[in-house]
Amino acid sequence: MKVQDRSNGPSHQRHTVWLYKPGKRPYQPLGRLMLLEKVFLAGRTGSCPARKQLLPNLLMVTGKELVNLGLKPGKWFKEALDHINSYGLAGDALLAYLDTVKPAPVIPLLKAAVPFFENISADTAVEQANIDYVKQSMQQLMRTPTVVAGAIMPDACPAGPLGTIPVGGIVATRNAIHPGMHSADICCSVMLTNLGRVDPKTVLDVAQQLTHFGPGGRPAGQQFELPAALQAEFQDNPFLNSLRSLRFAREHLGTQGDGNHFLYVGISRNTGDTMLITHHGSRGVGAALYTQGMKVAERFRQAISPETAPPNAWIPSQSEEGKQYWAALQTVRKWTKQNHLCLHDAIGSQLGARVQQRYWNEHNFVFRDGDLFYHAKGATPLDPKFMPDITGPRIIPLNMAQPILIVEGPTTENNLGFAPHGAGRNLSRTRHKSSKGRQTKEDLFAEETRGIDARFFFNQIDISELPSAYKDAEEVKRQIAQFNLATTIDEILPYGCIMAGDWEQDAPWRRKKLAKEAARLAAADSQADGSALQEQWGKVPGTYPGSGND
Repeated sequence: MKVQDRSNGPSHQRHTVWLYKPGKRPYQPLGRLMLLEKVFLAGRTGSCPARKQLLPNLLMVTGKELVNLGLKPGKWFKEALDHINSYGLAGDALLAYLDTVKPAPVIPLLKAAVPFFENISADTAVEQANIDYVKQSMQQLMRTPTVVAGAIMPDACPAGPLGTIPVGGIVATRNAIHPGMHSADICCSVMLTNLGRVDPKTVLDVAQQLTHFGPGGRPAGQQFELPAALQAEFQDNPFLNSLRSLRFAREHLGTQGDGNHFLYVGISRNTGDTMLITHHGSRGVGAALYTQGMKVAERFRQAISPETAPPNAWIPSQSEEGKQYWAALQTVRKWTKQNHLCLHDAIGSQLGARVQQRYWNEHNFVFRDGDLFYHAKGATPLDPKFMPDITGPRIIPLNMAQPILIVEGPTTENNLGFAPHGAGRNLSRTRHKSSKGRQTKEDLFAEETRGIDARFFFNQIDISELPSAYKDAEEVKRQIAQFNLATTIDEILPYGCIMAGDWEQDAPWRRKKLAKEAARLAAADSQADGSALQEQWGKVPGTYPGSGND
């Protein structure tokens, strides 16, 4: 390319350098992309001060010229233009610089869905409808550009709109972390402690005094101490170092939340020992990280893969944000394990019981194997490579009235190194409640918890957590064997459990709403009474009884 000075041309072409190849007509002027030959030569001789001295008198490169080069406008334009105009970049130097800062090409969806393994079968129409929805979601999700493999487990059930990862789903991606595929309850997990030959009722009584269910955290004076090393990790990571996240890390330690989270006491079928099992996740800590992760992933999605559905947006693992997010996930994993440990240790200490055995596993997390990231949305990791701190077999709870399965097993082609995480649901919580409308919740509770000591922390029955809300436990166990997903080596027979219960029934916001509605109805009744009197005695003031005019 040559530089042709057209400064003597028409006014709109002055101070514009044209580019052309020998024997070709000049290119359309690139506006002000090129500086005057004098500045160009100053740059070639390395005379940057001279070039900078001339720049204020020249027209600057603008976003219009970058658009003319076929570049997509974005936030990066401002920084790029500042750099270009500060250094007077032109010609090959300009294009070379733009190659280093322009966004990566847009990545389209895969033309066809990546095949996934279906470790599930149906015996009823309701189960088949559940599976059909799950499969439709997976078919859409498996066109996400980063996806390389997937599977669904016997406990699979919908977890959102079509195209989102279902509960009981595993999706492997390359060089990508998808926050939407681990969801807000990061590192939801189970921990088991063998307390030996301790009376199970005593364990449940002590546990009820020490645990914490429901919204929010522990009040001051009842909080567990956050280990200094963990606090330092929070403070060093930009995804975790907000005052809000640090407050959650302190206040939510030793809390279990609500929903399907539980504290379960049972007896080992193999040994007769009393076992304490807790099920919960990362509480507000994980939810805050998930929210930030989704925002970052969405920015990447808009820039590099706008066709990807927002719930399936990803953070490139090799980006700075990806490295920080991966580190944040590991910190949240440590915090969640500590969240179990402080409860188990406190209960064991008050009982004066010696810990015989302890192990745990998460089932809602992202597991890494080289450049592959396995997103398990409700799936139990079997392969030791996924759990560096493995100390025992894996734990699969089914429902409050059924034994908890203790399993192990190899990685196979169809399980991708995972087993189910529980029983799953065929109906949503709301639909299940509606299906039980003819029975009182007290009758349902008595019927479905017969023979176990089932308690709700807030003393309000939540029928969406009773055994009938979940898939048939025996059928789930049969499918685990059918698809060779794991081998059961022990069962923890239920003595009793504690769950949150329907805490919203007496929640402050609900009481306030009911009080407001009651006041509104009372005011309406009062107004109606006044209208009725006026209608009876006339509308003229002073004509009703007692006015002195009767």
